[in-house]
Amino acid sequence: MSMIETLSDEKNSFLSRREITCDFKGLGGKLKKLEAIEMITKEFKLDGKIVIPMKLENYTGQPKITGTFYIYDDEKLAREHVNPVIFERLEKAKKAGEEKKDENDAKPAEADAPAEKADAKPAEADAPAEKADAKPAEKGEDK
Repeated sequence: MSMIETLSDEKNSFLSRREITCDFKGLGGKLKKLEAIEMITKEFKLDGKIVIPMKLENYTGQPKITGTFYIYDDEKLAREHVNPVIFERLEKAKKAGEEKKDENDAKPAEADAPAEKADAKPAEADAPAEKADAKPAEKGEDK
């Protein structure tokens, strides 16, 4: 049983694109656009084509997401038909994904450094407690 259920798969000859609407079962609130693109590309064997996620709709109380995707053969044609903001958001998401991968690769090398910083923090934590003890006595005790 596939996680992807195709609701509609239409060829829009006027705009020279394929429009796919499908449900992703069991992924409510967990699916990102880039992951959805990869899943659609594998499911429908769309290697070499431009897949643009137009809408991913979540449902309250249901673990499914309905997605609408446009598939173009030519990137130039896609940029003419689709709002440029959508392409900017996709590029931004790709850059963020690459940065997270780079950070994950760098974390094992920096594993020793946080341990040293952890030793310094308890000494700093004791200092505010000492300052609290050094406060002058309350007004009622002075009289």
